[in-house]
Amino acid sequence: MLTTLLLLFGAVGLLLGVSAAPAATVEGIVVDRDGIPLAGATVRWRATDHATTTAPDGQFNLGGLPEGQEIEITAWADGYYIASTHVTPTVSGITLTVRPYHRQDHPEYEWPSPISGTSPGACGNCHPMIVAQWITNAHGLAVSNPRFFSLYNGTDLSGTVAVGPGYLNDFPGTVGTCANCHAPGWGVDGYLTTDMNDARDVITAGIHCDYCHKIGGVYLNPATGSVYANVPGAQSTRLLRPPPGDDIFFGPYDDIHDPDTYLPAMTESRYCAPCHQFSFWGTPIYESYDEWLASPYAEAGIMCQDCHMPPNGDTFFALPEVGGLAHPPDRIPSHLDLGARSLNLLQNTVTMTLHVEQVGELVSVTVTITNTEAGHHVPTDQPGRHLILTVEAEDGQGQALTLQAGPLVPEWGGAQAGLPGKAFAKVLRDVQTGEAPVVSYWKQALIASDNRIPALGNDRSVYAFAAPPASGPVTVVAELRFRRAFQAVLDAKGWNEPDIVMEQARKVIEAVPKSREEPPRQEGQRLRGHDEIRMSAP
Repeated sequence: MLTTLLLLFGAVGLLLGVSAAPAATVEGIVVDRDGIPLAGATVRWRATDHATTTAPDGQFNLGGLPEGQEIEITAWADGYYIASTHVTPTVSGITLTVRPYHRQDHPEYEWPSPISGTSPGACGNCHPMIVAQWITNAHGLAVSNPRFFSLYNGTDLSGTVAVGPGYLNDFPGTVGTCANCHAPGWGVDGYLTTDMNDARDVITAGIHCDYCHKIGGVYLNPATGSVYANVPGAQSTRLLRPPPGDDIFFGPYDDIHDPDTYLPAMTESRYCAPCHQFSFWGTPIYESYDEWLASPYAEAGIMCQDCHMPPNGDTFFALPEVGGLAHPPDRIPSHLDLGARSLNLLQNTVTMTLHVEQVGELVSVTVTITNTEAGHHVPTDQPGRHLILTVEAEDGQGQALTLQAGPLVPEWGGAQAGLPGKAFAKVLRDVQTGEAPVVSYWKQALIASDNRIPALGNDRSVYAFAAPPASGPVTVVAELRFRRAFQAVLDAKGWNEPDIVMEQARKVIEAVPKSREEPPRQEGQRLRGHDEIRMSAP
């Protein structure tokens, strides 16, 4: 019996010893090309979350590795390309040497096309899954967007009929500064001389892969944390095109070997600031960055990319046959750049609640819209964008109830103008003509009004409809829609851009004549009527 127990305990001890054995490690040092140790460098088992940082003497000990399995170890330090080597843990005495990258831009560098097969350096050769997303988003279409060119040239969508507004109508003989953001591939070297018509459909003139991945930083005013005044777009980026015979790619990963390097700013809102925060003639036009900066999202560390470049489940961002490794899908941002054309994004931006009750001879309606998901105002940026809220009430026979009090959709609200409801917009007024609203922000314009809903803010509006004379159900429907531009602009330019319904809410109450009206309800008593019904947009 004793022998059996000893054997049993021995076996258990052996099992415990095996399970408690330390995982394999890699030990070594990170140095620059002069052999000087680098402190604070990140050392990672490539394509995993296993990482450590080097000590003041450049030494590192990376644990939790698979014993006897060949893996790739990478090292990155600010100002250097990423170094890598293949090792089989456990191993020590490893030296990872990182080389510094250039500090000056080289304008003689020629942009390669992103499209697969167009050149040996085409981005799509190795990253077709990313290029396929980019080519359909607003960045990929920046130099071919017909709506932009109809505003730039002052024509309809076809480009054959002159109709305002248009930059070239107002400033003939000039080219403007539009290329700073819409064609930075060219605008970075000629932001006052690049004619957007020359850049039209030239993919390397626009916002393309190689341009964004040659940005080594952005210039922000340390006093405000925002962009400097009158330094738009490409002029606020630290472009670092490589010298002849070399290359560089700034990216969101610290484990992709030379000629790649890691740029933390690429996953931060400040990277977006140069083209999403600017003024004309002293009037703020695009303000989404400053709106974010002043919002709770900035303090919480929730970045623009978290909403507009969300992971889509991909595990590869480069083809395996060119060395791509599977990464955790939550570490791979998409390049969908979700925005004003994204139905799902818009329909998950705000919430709308509807409160309805009968008060004497009136049906009182309160609509509350809350910006629950956008880290900036809703809507934002292009000043033609706006929201329209409509509120309708009808009796059991489908007859509309008459509005007795409450706001109306303004006269520029298109088919909804004059209906019970309101619009949310930054309304610009032309200084010279007094016209409002206008989208010609390249002229001197002032902000006539701005009632857009800030991040986590809400808007509450109240309406009073005449109650029906007879008993019966009263149905109230509220609808919130997004419109890309003021209706007059859509019609004049021939833009076929249907509204996007963002939210709908519906509620039914049982109305009674005043003589049969119930006594005033006590605090905490339920309202007469059915529970509120919130519906997703159709």
